[in-house]
Amino acid sequence: MNFVEELNDDNYNEFINREISLVDVWATFCGPCKQLMPTIEELSIEYKDRVSIGKLEGTENRNTVTELGVRSIPAIFLYKNGEIVDRSVGMTTKDNLKQMIEKHL
Repeated sequence: MNFVEELNDDNYNEFINREISLVDVWATFCGPCKQLMPTIEELSIEYKDRVSIGKLEGTENRNTVTELGVRSIPAIFLYKNGEIVDRSVGMTTKDNLKQMIEKHL
């Protein structure tokens, strides 16, 4: 079981206004996005009570993707109280994502 929330244009703003939240912008056609998905799920378990983790399918949620200025995926955004405090674009490692999260806890 994992704790990744499915995000969309309608619930995105509410989700990012939590204390700390990580968003994975992905697409079904994206190979690196699919490779990263198990890592995102593992992080959702490891940080269950400290970080909200969600994924936003980019092709279905164009309004949010446009607002974020996403041009490449996977794109990871880390929010603290609604403000972007860090980001990662392209394939990355679990260790890199953990470091990104730990800096802001």
